Amino acid sequence: MSITQERKAELIKEYGQKEGDTGSPEVQVSILTERILNLTEHLKTHKKDFHSRRGLLIMVGQRRRLLDYLKSKNDERYQGLIKSLGLRR
Repeated sequence: MSITQERKAELIKEYGQKEGDTGSPEVQVSILTERILNLTEHLKTHKKDFHSRRGLLIMVGQRRRLLDYLKSKNDERYQGLIKSLGLRR
């Protein structure tokens, strides 16, 4: 259900602006997207796990806020990020 350290390091390397960049919105959104996908798979088999469902909704809201922030600051980076992650909006 959780993201592995190796996968997290790959996402930081792929979406970071520079070496060791963990705070940029692109990195945060990509890590949240990975966690959301993992939790979505968990909830497909455990349909009554309402505590995890609440955590999922919190993560989706956090990702939405980060994407809104990125769009207000730099629309080109926003468009590139949602295209590379395959998000709908």
